[in-house]
Amino acid sequence: MEIYFDRRTVRELRNAALDAIEDGDYEALSEDLVKAFSDEQADEIEKRLSSGDFPDFIGEILEEWGMDDVDSLFETLETRFAEIDIELRFEDIRPEEDEEEEEEEDVDDEELDESLDDDDSVDEEE
Repeated sequence: MEIYFDRRTVRELRNAALDAIEDGDYEALSEDLVKAFSDEQADEIEKRLSSGDFPDFIGEILEEWGMDDVDSLFETLETRFAEIDIELRFEDIRPEEDEEEEEEEDVDDEELDESLDDDDSVDEEE
């Protein structure tokens, strides 16, 4: 089974994790994680758990995570879900700064392409 989280959901979970780290409490994060899954997904997860209790499973994951950093939360989620044969896929779990850097690189590439195109047109005119 594969469960996919879109960018909006990942960003919400990332912000909830940052709040949990800041507050030193992961109860709200636990609720947000449970809500991130559809009812059908939660039912399937519970079938695969020996305890059959999805919220408890999320709680165990958060205890294992230990509120280190946000990236390690996503890694812990992926690892623990893989243990019950569920692949979690996140659209993009990089911090926003990385996204901005990538966008800047894309702009630089486009400018380079345009300058190369301009050079080509000069050669063609000669």
